[in-house]
Amino acid sequence: MQRAIIKELATIVGRANLLTAPEDLSCYSYDGTGRIFLPEAVALPGSAGEIAAILRLANRHGFAVVPRGAGTGMTGGSLPTAGGLVLATARMNRILEIDPENMIAVVEPGVVTGDLQAALKKHNLMYPPDPASLKFCTIGGNAAECAGGPSAVKYGVTRDYVIGLEIVLPTGEIMRTGVRTEKGVVGYDLIRLFVGSEGTLGIFTRLVLRTLPLPERKETYLLIFDSLDRATGLVAGILAAGIRPCTLEYMDRTAIRVVRDHIPLPLPQETEALLLVEIDGSGVEVAGQQDLLVRYLRERNVDFRHAADDRERAEIWLARRSVSPATFSLKPDKISEDVVVPRSRIPDLVRFTEGLAAGLNLTILTFGHAGDGNIHVNIMLDRTDQREAERGAAARAELFQFVVGLGGSLSGEHGIGLTKAEFVPLEIDANALKVMKNIKRMLDPNNILNPGKIFPGGG
Repeated sequence: MQRAIIKELATIVGRANLLTAPEDLSCYSYDGTGRIFLPEAVALPGSAGEIAAILRLANRHGFAVVPRGAGTGMTGGSLPTAGGLVLATARMNRILEIDPENMIAVVEPGVVTGDLQAALKKHNLMYPPDPASLKFCTIGGNAAECAGGPSAVKYGVTRDYVIGLEIVLPTGEIMRTGVRTEKGVVGYDLIRLFVGSEGTLGIFTRLVLRTLPLPERKETYLLIFDSLDRATGLVAGILAAGIRPCTLEYMDRTAIRVVRDHIPLPLPQETEALLLVEIDGSGVEVAGQQDLLVRYLRERNVDFRHAADDRERAEIWLARRSVSPATFSLKPDKISEDVVVPRSRIPDLVRFTEGLAAGLNLTILTFGHAGDGNIHVNIMLDRTDQREAERGAAARAELFQFVVGLGGSLSGEHGIGLTKAEFVPLEIDANALKVMKNIKRMLDPNNILNPGKIFPGGG
């Protein structure tokens, strides 16, 4: 990047907020994928106006701008694959407003998701999306990826809570769209277009979020199975029985093994799978749902444990949220996918991954959000072993083919980014892909903003 451009960037954001030292650039060169692409500079703007000025400068000089939240993404969406400038939103971290009467919050993109949830709790409100990285991921990144989490089975995902946006478009214009009300149908629904666009169509600078009343009561159950088939087959049945859990999570035998020491309730040695079921709501609602769940389980001779208090519940959740990082005790690297299938086809998916692991001599574990069919498939490997790395790549390709054949999706919450782009045509037909590319070209004629993401072949 030319010195003249560096000087202009420093003028826009202030010299202290422009990073060019190699050790600083290194901190913004990777994400959850473990891949590394070094940017030429990192800017930390403090306002929509500064971001707009940066994008106008980028269009004049032709350098790439890559938005970045906390860098927790799992598909390379925030990686500066074309060099250029990383635009980090860490300074834009204010909760601007909490309106308890109308149950909305207005935030900047750098607000940490868990911090927002804690602030809302003081007003007896909740923001339901709860990705595993909620203690450090940011609302802007969550919106860019349309993040979900365990609560999605009852409460939905990020796009269900974003009702208004301030966005800087790739050419530097500042756009406001959406509402602060429960209803609003004026014009096209641009919120749905931008949420989940992975930083390719604009940069969020302000988000208006819908919130909900905090549930009065929550009960947590751990269901224990000596058969993977039986566990996964019960998921659709629980929901069909009129039980409406706020969480319905699944862990296979390998996932259990890597976190077994963190699970507070004793498990039989022959445990092959777990379902984590939570029910929330008013006291009366939870009591009724609890009775329905317990009766359903006893009629089917399902072994279960009930968390006795908040401490046990917290320990169960610590175990569940620790699965992904704990998998590195098995192998130094992994291919982490978040496929989605119809709930009734989860047993087929799990059987397929078991066969895939055996056939390719790989360790593959499955866990995740069974209640909405969003299963995390982790293919463990050592990338320094070329043959194992090739087998891992083959497993992923076969997995995607199988999932799409079941009527499923390549991603439920991680997005496409860099790592899944080549597989998009498996799911998106040619005409839909053409429309998407046309939207990108219209909004970003110079391909400045986060180039090389989502589309196969880089665009």
